[in-house]
Amino acid sequence: MAEQEWMSEVRAKVGREYGRVYAWDEVNAPMIRQWCEVMGVDNPLYTDPAFAATTEHGGIVAPPAMLQAWCLEGLHMNNYPPGSTSENPYEVLKLMEAHGYGSVVAVNSDLSFERYVKPGERLYYTTRLDAVGEEKTTALGTGYFVTLVMSFFSEKPTGDEKVGSLLFRVFKFRPANPVKPAKEGDAAPAVPKYKRAKPGISDDTRFFWDGCKAGKLLIQRCTSCGTLRHPPGPVCVKCHSFEWDSVEAAGTGTIHSFVVMHYPEVPPFDYPNPIGLIELDEGVRLVAGLVGVKRDEIRIGQRVKVEFNTFDDGELTLPQFRPVEP
Repeated sequence: MAEQEWMSEVRAKVGREYGRVYAWDEVNAPMIRQWCEVMGVDNPLYTDPAFAATTEHGGIVAPPAMLQAWCLEGLHMNNYPPGSTSENPYEVLKLMEAHGYGSVVAVNSDLSFERYVKPGERLYYTTRLDAVGEEKTTALGTGYFVTLVMSFFSEKPTGDEKVGSLLFRVFKFRPANPVKPAKEGDAAPAVPKYKRAKPGISDDTRFFWDGCKAGKLLIQRCTSCGTLRHPPGPVCVKCHSFEWDSVEAAGTGTIHSFVVMHYPEVPPFDYPNPIGLIELDEGVRLVAGLVGVKRDEIRIGQRVKVEFNTFDDGELTLPQFRPVEP
């Protein structure tokens, strides 16, 4: 089948709504407690009934980031409770695989929330195939970005209520350098040397990257009202002035939030790969790699200090942050 024929079949499915997938259990306090323990969350709103009763919620609520967890199938694939759809919302991915696009990497997983959910609610979600992009060629290979949107609802006698959504985008592709089966006597293949993607540099951001090369952490400052801002931009968000300069930050701050990337493992990065949202002492925040720390040693509020590390034989200099205290 010619590519345009099977892609027409794929695109014809865009906009399709797939049926409900139910949760095995109602929202419940034990699962909330266990999730918080695993994730290192100690907010008493989620685990302390006495404290939660004094809040506007009147009792325990589930952490918003738990939304997807309520409707997972568990250890066994597609082990959903009775009443759940038998439709496969990933059918377009299977179709792409049949035409040589067998590799996949997740590029977006964005949760949004309408409100907190409380113990006793039963949730379900539906899935919509939102978009299939045009063919793209990347360092990984050639393929298509596929976007799915899961909408989560709480069952109510008076009408089900939407409580959140999940936008999930994957890149379905043919690998740029597919691995060929080795033959007896073949020499070991050379290990390719991968480089980090370089940042896009504009007139608004050049000062920042030049500062990194010089070992300085520079922050953009509005010369009209003195507001600091990062990421750099052409206009002050406070007074809308176009006039700006930069100031050198001390390079110290705290970890405001963080994630640890485990999979997929994309060269040349080391894994696990911790990434922090750093709140500088000057009051602005920036995203940067964390170095010199293990996953179970990272803490919200931990003090860190910048260090400048070069990569790819000096072609790229990045600010990274190292903890300055246990």
